[in-house]
Amino acid sequence: MTDAPDASQFPPDLLAAQKLLHELYAEIHVFPVVRRLPWSVEPLDAIKDTQGWRKVEREASPGWSDEDKAAYEELWRKAHKQAAFVQCHRYWAGLEATDLVRARMKLKHDPAAQPAPVATEPVAA
Repeated sequence: MTDAPDASQFPPDLLAAQKLLHELYAEIHVFPVVRRLPWSVEPLDAIKDTQGWRKVEREASPGWSDEDKAAYEELWRKAHKQAAFVQCHRYWAGLEATDLVRARMKLKHDPAAQPAPVATEPVAA
């Protein structure tokens, strides 16, 4: 088994696609925080369980607005499309099956494929 390709051999479009995928996942992760959204996407009653091994108490959630739900779903749609592009890129066809996982991990951790910082501060209401 040979070493996975040097990261400098990754095509620029693949590096850019991986970077965008990282950025989309980061944006998805902070979406509820940045928009100050309720804890539940759908309206739910308050929860209070103080008898279990883990105490849980949450106020009632009015749910997310249709606009917030649509924006969140659009982020996931873009992420799925981007992931498919990265995973199906023609570059992978040139590798032996035994090298694919190592090469994929190198791409994920390549400095050129790292995302720009994402704002995590809530937007003013």
